[in-house]
Amino acid sequence: MTTIHHATPGGGLSRRELLKRGGIGAALVISGSAVISPEHAWGMETSALKPETMATLIRLARDIYPHDQLSDKYYALAVKGHDAKAGKDPAHKTLIEDGIADLDSRAGAGGYRGLGWEDDRVAILKAVETTPFFQAVRGDLVVSLYNQKEIWPIFGYEGESYSKGGYIERGFNDIEWL
Repeated sequence: MTTIHHATPGGGLSRRELLKRGGIGAALVISGSAVISPEHAWGMETSALKPETMATLIRLARDIYPHDQLSDKYYALAVKGHDAKAGKDPAHKTLIEDGIADLDSRAGAGGYRGLGWEDDRVAILKAVETTPFFQAVRGDLVVSLYNQKEIWPIFGYEGESYSKGGYIERGFNDIEWL
């Protein structure tokens, strides 16, 4: 995928280049050690994993748990823990970097992020679903994605109910999206 290396006097990516180039899937741009979404005004620094790896993890997270109503920001927050863990655990860093390299290899010239069709990416994921890499990412996502309180209203989840008297007295069957 597109890695942008454009020198500016400050050594980074100029605002003009950032906006002009678009980048990963026209949504994410890699600059230095950061993954940036100019369209949605958020960015994420990486410390242990390569920013390209983090961008692929974001795409991978969306492919594993696809929700069109969630922006990439929530997927980025969900996979950020892998960067922190990789900084403390060399084996985890190797697991993630090698897993992403394997996905890119299976995808061909443009890498995993370069595959435009979701079905093509899902076919690759089905081929690696029993690997320790896939299981580590998928298992972590169950918690790291769905425990973000900011997304609960999107799914109609009101949070825990014990402190509010339980669900029975509060309309346990009023979920409209089911």
